[in-house]
Amino acid sequence: MEEKESVVLIVDDQPGNLKVLLSFLMRHHFQILIAENGEQALKVLDHNHPDIILLDVMMPLMDGFEACRRIKANKDTANIPVIFMTALDSVEDKVAGFEAGGVDYIAKPFQQVEVLARLNTHLALRRKEQELEQALAEIKSLSGILPICAMCKKIRDDKGYWSQVEEYISTHSEAQFSHGYCPECYQEEIKKIEAIKLD
Repeated sequence: MEEKESVVLIVDDQPGNLKVLLSFLMRHHFQILIAENGEQALKVLDHNHPDIILLDVMMPLMDGFEACRRIKANKDTANIPVIFMTALDSVEDKVAGFEAGGVDYIAKPFQQVEVLARLNTHLALRRKEQELEQALAEIKSLSGILPICAMCKKIRDDKGYWSQVEEYISTHSEAQFSHGYCPECYQEEIKKIEAIKLD
């Protein structure tokens, strides 16, 4: 199965930067969304959820730090990694970016190879985070009280359907089954076989 292209939102008020990044990242099979300032970026995010955001710091109307704070305050966009692009290089500016919710910095003028490396690193980290979230959700779905039939031992799922224990656990986890006999059941089966022989 082909891996889907990652979607990058680039937020920058400099057309030259946008043009260079757009051309370079499209050649590396990224889908690109563009916004020219922080306010426009928030509007784009109302209808799109990119995999990662490249966000310029110095912009009119709303700077990158404020845009990032608003992105992180929205539960629908809070988990999208934000990488700042900036010519600011003081420790105070970097700390301000991390406090606003950014995960990394790319210094301007940027090197394309560095942009690609940082994007790929944070996209890989986000995928691992999503896998962990999914695994924890699956574990959570197996916790709590499970209604089990006292006679046939089927389990009732959250939609009200009854299924075999094996089917339920296979659906809610990665567990696989092999069948055998416990000692008590083995003895019972032997007794049944011997009884048939005597008949």
